[in-house]
Amino acid sequence: MKHPRNIFLIGPMGAGKSAVGRFLARTLHLSFVDSDDEIEARTGVDIPFIFEKEGEAGFRKREAAVIDDLSKMDGVVLATGGGAVVDVTSRSRLGGRGFVVYLFTSVDQQVMRTQRGRERPLLEKADPRTTLQELLETRDPMYREIADIVVETDGRKVNSVANEIIENVT
Repeated sequence: MKHPRNIFLIGPMGAGKSAVGRFLARTLHLSFVDSDDEIEARTGVDIPFIFEKEGEAGFRKREAAVIDDLSKMDGVVLATGGGAVVDVTSRSRLGGRGFVVYLFTSVDQQVMRTQRGRERPLLEKADPRTTLQELLETRDPMYREIADIVVETDGRKVNSVANEIIENVT
């Protein structure tokens, strides 16, 4: 099977980028990296702490540097943070250095998936649904701008999503 040397997963929080990325990497015998995990490893603190101390602007600056480094790797499946596409340079690097897959998921699905698990600083508000809707409206065009394919993840299992990506990789 032919496949690109790098696959970059983009999309909103709760789209399944990390889970699908791990499965893809195993299946395609590539390395898996998660940009949020890399930021935490480099700083020694979690993302909510970075947001608290440096704000979103400080976090995005760190994220852009990590995206630059990780997108230069060879033979990698990269799961990006939901806001990685906000930086125009990061969008350009992702779009130019690998096969970009936009994992699309509805706001309803995002709400369900983000209620558990990782702390998400942008959702620490009274109405996470409204925040998710606003983020999707703002970022969806950015995701689509660089996506080689768009894969819907609502109600689907990880292996089903990963298999659809594998079928589209040329």
